[in-house]
Amino acid sequence: MSDYELFIGNKNYSSWSFRPWIALRHKDIPFRETLVPFDFENGNPEFAAFSPSRKVPVLKDGTLTVWDSLAILEYVADCFPDKGLWPKDKAKRAWVRSISAEMHSGFTALRSECSMNMQRPVAAKAVSDAVKGEVNRIVTVWKECLASSGGPFLFGDFTIADAMYAPVVSRFETYQLSNDPVVSKYSEAMKATEAWKVWEEAALKETWVVDSE
Repeated sequence: MSDYELFIGNKNYSSWSFRPWIALRHKDIPFRETLVPFDFENGNPEFAAFSPSRKVPVLKDGTLTVWDSLAILEYVADCFPDKGLWPKDKAKRAWVRSISAEMHSGFTALRSECSMNMQRPVAAKAVSDAVKGEVNRIVTVWKECLASSGGPFLFGDFTIADAMYAPVVSRFETYQLSNDPVVSKYSEAMKATEAWKVWEEAALKETWVVDSE
């Protein structure tokens, strides 16, 4: 039994929080959720009480503090190796790490122009060529992974890669960024999980509003 407490931001907007949350929930790893909303220009001053970086998400495991979504996912994978957050095969683990790191450090245009907002009505949005290029790269990554694994998730079973790209699934639908059938099929698999449904239901009920397009 873990003693995890996961600090997250608004479920409607916090893509970084969504990543470890959906992984923990989908893999049946017990944790307590503490939601501290951000509706300030630079987050929320209250984050300083639990977050060294003053950002979310943050995982508390007893006296240990782990921050940053990818670091949290890697720590949980170390603690629960039987949950399959990393593939057993070394080559596949390297592949998962590569595309997860690419998501973590890249796709800045997509993040900037198409923030996660589950309450936004589904509608296409005019985006820059930079966003179009990043969308094409993500679609290529998904196609390569799914062609190799056969799905339903990027590497067959749900891994850290799926957690890292979960917010992108939401963005693709909200802003109608791709009509590729592979994207649709993968998105359907992600959205069919109980974890996704629980997060989305809560996100749609939130009353905090952050200005976005």
